[in-house]
Amino acid sequence: MPAARSAQRRIGRPRQVAGVDARELLLEAALTLFAEHGVAGTAINEIAARAGVTPAMVHYYFTNREQLVDALARERLLPIVTAVWSPVVEADALVPMVRGLVQRIVRATEVNPWLPSLWLREVIAEGGQLRARLLSELRFEYVQHLANTVAAAQRRGAVSPELEPRLLFISIIGLTLLPLANLRMMRQVPLLHGVTRQDIARHAEGLLGSALSMRPRRRLPRRSTS
Repeated sequence: MPAARSAQRRIGRPRQVAGVDARELLLEAALTLFAEHGVAGTAINEIAARAGVTPAMVHYYFTNREQLVDALARERLLPIVTAVWSPVVEADALVPMVRGLVQRIVRATEVNPWLPSLWLREVIAEGGQLRARLLSELRFEYVQHLANTVAAAQRRGAVSPELEPRLLFISIIGLTLLPLANLRMMRQVPLLHGVTRQDIARHAEGLLGSALSMRPRRRLPRRSTS
């Protein structure tokens, strides 16, 4: 009887690996490798080896690479993006809204160290294999709310009219994910030794906060030359 139960266990769903679901191990391994080498540059065998399972388990859970990438976008990246962006609608003022957004981005990269590199490789870069998958699922009303808040502040005269509200979220990404993705390289530059995630967050908050708090300067009338 024990032998029969053992045989039944080997049929169907693979057993967990050291108490951890093999599917979760594969997702974590894929995220790390995709961030390091890109989706196209990572073989299924490498993902299995990093997860400590056989390649057969990859095909058992995901059938093929496309399903694995779909699962990463839907189950890992989309929840992170939603958790970072959705609280913007709860802020009462523009500057706290932006500072909170910066802080959540940085915290997300601390919990998920693969995030900045993966985002640059597979979402921002041309040909990235996660871009279309995310764009089809993302709820852009959070970004729209941010743009609307900037536009309203401009109408009140509290923010320079030279800023483009629709591009603010691009500026936020550029001031956070870009340097975070290159943090290791930056530390090789003598001037940037010791730069931390917190330094990047403080710099981004300060720069954005100053830009969004500054009232536009009144243009003085031109003196007549006659």
